[in-house]
Amino acid sequence: MRIVDLHADVLCKLLEHPGVRWREPKAGEAAPFDATPGRLREAGVALQVFPLFLPEELPQNPETLFRGAELFWNEVLTAPGFKLIRTSADLETARKEGRIGALFSLEGAGALNGELWTLRLLHRLGLRLLGPTWNHANWACDGATEPRGGGFTKAGRQLVTECEKLGILLDVSHLSDRGFWELSERATRPFIASHSNARSIVDHPRNLTDEQIRAVIASDGLVGVTFVPWFASVTEPARIEDVLRHVDHVCALGGEKHLALGSDFDGISRHVQGLEHPGRYPDLIEEMLKRYPETFVHDIMGDNAFRFMKTNLPN
Repeated sequence: MRIVDLHADVLCKLLEHPGVRWREPKAGEAAPFDATPGRLREAGVALQVFPLFLPEELPQNPETLFRGAELFWNEVLTAPGFKLIRTSADLETARKEGRIGALFSLEGAGALNGELWTLRLLHRLGLRLLGPTWNHANWACDGATEPRGGGFTKAGRQLVTECEKLGILLDVSHLSDRGFWELSERATRPFIASHSNARSIVDHPRNLTDEQIRAVIASDGLVGVTFVPWFASVTEPARIEDVLRHVDHVCALGGEKHLALGSDFDGISRHVQGLEHPGRYPDLIEEMLKRYPETFVHDIMGDNAFRFMKTNLPN
């Protein structure tokens, strides 16, 4: 079964731990990463999105962004069996060659410091997906937990326009509600929520309202159901069935062909019970097959996201 994951914070961990390699741990060592190359390969992951999020303790500037981009090239793309995905044709090449597609994303545009030349250089390095902010405010827009709840600045609107011009897809997962609706109105292309659940199930500002889910669907975009425990359930421990409640809800809103996975592996300190790392994908598939038709399980595990990327990445 072809698996696509829209969000795993491997690059953030590499930035937090200089000198650590993105490789399999030696015998007896604890794996520092949830998503290791071997786990992704053994699980059958066909496409992994690698967002670049800068930890708050690091300088928030273009130099740090390019350090992160270098880690993507030197660690992820040198791991055996991975291929850089820039175009829809690259997806087909990776599939035919049996390699895992690696798509470079930016989670939060704050460190661009409003300099769009930095965005253009990152695009040349493979950037194909961008979330304008993390939870807080930056020069471009407000995030989901920013108290003032603002939208986009004038410079932020220029960022959206430049992304669409370059062919960089847009990710609304961390936007404020106002920012979400401003992007929805401004975007001329489909957009995604890479790792968000349903706010009707768990009332968290990082989850999407029913109206927002419908807007993503109307744009022909994707909702990446996430494994963040506190987005999945109000009680601990969160379990696979809690994640599937969000799947059911998005389907009830007409999102069957717009559902995907956005694990947030390596970006969380606690995990949904049974979904601690990509090696547990077979357990998720098993649970889904008990509830859903096999064709739908294929869709949410990867086929919906693969179709979206093939349609919306540059040719």
